[in-house]
Amino acid sequence: MERAGQHTGPEYGGTAMERFSRFVLANRRAIAAFWLVLFLTGGWASSVLSKHLNQSFTIAGTPTVAATDAMVAQYHVGGGFDPVVPVFVLPPGVTAEAARPRLEPALAAVPGRVVDYYNTGDRAFVGADGRTMFALVFTPATGDQVKDAEAQTDAVRVLPHQLAAAAPPGTQVHVTGITPLSSNGSGGGNGVLTEALLGGAGALIVLAFVFGSFLALLPLMIAAVSILSSYLVVLLLTEFMKVQAVVQYMVGLIGLGVAIDYSLLLVTRWREEVAHGADNETAVHRAMATAGRAVLVSGLTVALGLLSLIVVPIQFMRSIGIGGMLIPMVSVAVTLTLLPIALTGFGRRLDWPRLRHEAKPSRAWTAWARWVVRRRWVAAGLALVVLVTLAVTALGIHEGDPTTDSLAKSGDARQGLVALRAADIPSGVLNTYVVLTPPNTEPTTLMPGNGIDAVVPVTTPPPGTEKTPTTRWPMTVVLPSDEAATAQGQHVAKLTRTNLDKAVPGVLIASSALANIDNIHKMYGQFPVLLAVLAILTFLVLARTFRSLLLPAKAVLANLLSVAAAYGGMVLIWQDGHGSHAIWGVPATGGIPFWIPMIVFAFLYGLSMDYEVFILSRMREEFDAGASTNEAVVVGLGRTGRLVTSAALILFMAFAALASAPPTFLKIFATGLGVGILLDATVVRALLVPALVSLFGRWNWVLPAWAARILRVEPSP
Repeated sequence: MERAGQHTGPEYGGTAMERFSRFVLANRRAIAAFWLVLFLTGGWASSVLSKHLNQSFTIAGTPTVAATDAMVAQYHVGGGFDPVVPVFVLPPGVTAEAARPRLEPALAAVPGRVVDYYNTGDRAFVGADGRTMFALVFTPATGDQVKDAEAQTDAVRVLPHQLAAAAPPGTQVHVTGITPLSSNGSGGGNGVLTEALLGGAGALIVLAFVFGSFLALLPLMIAAVSILSSYLVVLLLTEFMKVQAVVQYMVGLIGLGVAIDYSLLLVTRWREEVAHGADNETAVHRAMATAGRAVLVSGLTVALGLLSLIVVPIQFMRSIGIGGMLIPMVSVAVTLTLLPIALTGFGRRLDWPRLRHEAKPSRAWTAWARWVVRRRWVAAGLALVVLVTLAVTALGIHEGDPTTDSLAKSGDARQGLVALRAADIPSGVLNTYVVLTPPNTEPTTLMPGNGIDAVVPVTTPPPGTEKTPTTRWPMTVVLPSDEAATAQGQHVAKLTRTNLDKAVPGVLIASSALANIDNIHKMYGQFPVLLAVLAILTFLVLARTFRSLLLPAKAVLANLLSVAAAYGGMVLIWQDGHGSHAIWGVPATGGIPFWIPMIVFAFLYGLSMDYEVFILSRMREEFDAGASTNEAVVVGLGRTGRLVTSAALILFMAFAALASAPPTFLKIFATGLGVGILLDATVVRALLVPALVSLFGRWNWVLPAWAARILRVEPSP
C-alpha cells in the first residue's frame, strides 16, 4: 500500500518546486548570508519594535467617539476611559457631612474633573450604611489614548495616598474602577520574549519525541530566523502605517508555531525519502516537490485568512491583518530557502541517534485510519456531534468586556469594589455615562429607574474656569445599575441613547457600553463580505492544489464549523466560567471582548487549513500513484497523523504561553486559538476529514474539464 518511497526521477524533475529547490541549492551561500543578515538585524529590531507600535484600540467614526472627543475638547478629561472611583469607608459614627471639612478640599484638588457628593449634593454617592462614599474622577485627557492611559495610571497610583492623608483617622480609602481592576492583582506576567522561550522549550520536547534525534533543533532554528526576520519587516511596516501592538505577540508566538509546523513537514518528508534510499540532495528535491508545495499552499491560506481583515473598516484591525499576514509569508520563505540548505549541509549529521525512522507509516495512525475507514459513518457522526454541539453553544456568545468579577481577584481595586457592594452601591457606577447636551437646548429629562441608579447634573465649572465665559455643553453624569459588560447594561445604555436622541436633538453620550455596541456594529457590519471573499479565494487555491471541486468545498465548510466550535469553547470556558476559574482562578467573564472573535476567526481559518492541506495533499498524492480512495486515506493519515498532531501540540503550547500574559483579554484570545487548534487536529482532521473522504469515494478526486480550464490545471475525470 505504501508508495511514497517508489516516487523517483522524472516525476519530480519537472515541477516548479523542484526547479526552485535546485535554484536554492545552487545559490546556497548567498541565500544563507541573506538570512543571517536578517536574523541579526531582526534581533536589533525586536528590541526597539515596541516603541513604534500603536497601543490604541480606538475605532473612529462612531457616535461614542464623537462624544468622547467633545468631552476632551470642552472639559479636557475622559479620553474614552471610564472614571477612576475613589471609595471611602468612614469610621463608625462619622458621617459624610462630618468628613466634609477634610475630604471636600482634598477631592477638589484632584487633577481632572471630580464628581462627588460634596459638589453635587446627590445622596447617590453615599451608600446605604451612611459611611461609604465614592467619587468619580475623570482624569485629564488630550485625545492621545496612550498619554491619556498613562495619566489615568498615574492617578490610580497617586490617589490612594493623597486621599488617605486627608481623610478622617480610621477611614478606609480604596481606589477602584475599570482601569485599576484590569491591571491590579494580575501579577507581573511574562514578556513576549519569555513567552516565546516557554513555547520554544515545549516545542523542543515535542520535536525530540517526533524525530528522536538532533534534527529536533532544525525547526527551532528556522523558527528563530522567521520570528526575528518578521520583527524587522514589521518595524519597516510601521514607517508606512500604524501597526497595533498585539502584532508583536502574534509574531513571537504564532510565528513560532507556524514556522515549526512548516519545517516539521519538510524535514519529515526529507527523512522519509532518505529512508527509501535517496541521496541527500535528491531527498531535498523530492521533499520540496511534495511537502514544499504543501507548505507554500498552507502559508498562502493562512495569509489569506489574515489579509481578509483589511475588509474590516477599522484601522487597527487592518494593521493586525497586514502585520499578521507577514508571519506565514516570512515563515514560508525561510522554510523553503534556508531549510533545504541546512538539510543538504548537515541534515544527516543531525539525524542521530535515530530513535525513530520514517521508512514506514506510523503503525498507530495507520491502525486508526483503518478503523475510521471501516466505521466511517460512526466516525463522521461522532465528529459532527462534538462540533455541532459546540457551534450551537457559540450562538449564545455575548460580545462585551469582561465583568468586574473576572478582573482583579485581590488588591486595593478589588477591596474598593467589595466596599461599594457592601454598601448597596451597584457596580454599574464604574461604567458611568456622560451626557453632553447642546447649549440653549432643553436639559435631559432622564429620571432614575429602569436600570438607572441616578442622574446627576454637573453644575460646578472645572477648576480655574469659574470666572471664564464658556460655551461648553452642559454635562450630566448618569449612574447605571448594571455594568457595561452585561447584556442588561448594554440594553439600558442603548435604550437611554434612543430616548435622549428623541428628546434632545444633537445630544452626545460617552459610555463604554455604547462604545461596545458601536464597535460591534462597525466591526461586523462587513463580516458577510469578508466571509464570502475568503471562502471564494480559499476554494480557488485549494481547488488548484487538490485538482478537485468536492475537497475544497468540504475543507471550507469544515473550517467554518471548526471555528464556530472554537467560539463555543470560548463561551463555555470564559463567558460561562467552565474552566476559567479552575485553570486561571478567574471567574466567568460574562462576555467576550468584541474584537477577539474576528481575530480568532482570521487566524484559525488559516492555521487549521494547514492541517487540511498537509493531510489531503498526501492523500491526493497516494491516489494519483494508483491507490484506491480508502488506501489513500489509510496511507495519507498514517504518514501525516503524527506530524499533524505534533504540529498542533506545538501551536497549542505557544498559545498556552500566550495565555500566561496578565491581561484577561490575552488569555481569552489564546484560549480561543488553542481550543480551535486542538479541535481541528483531533476531531476534524483525525475523524471528520478521513471519514468524509472515505464516504465520498472517487467523487473526491473529480475535476471536470471546464473547471480545469478555469483553474489552469490538468483535469481529473
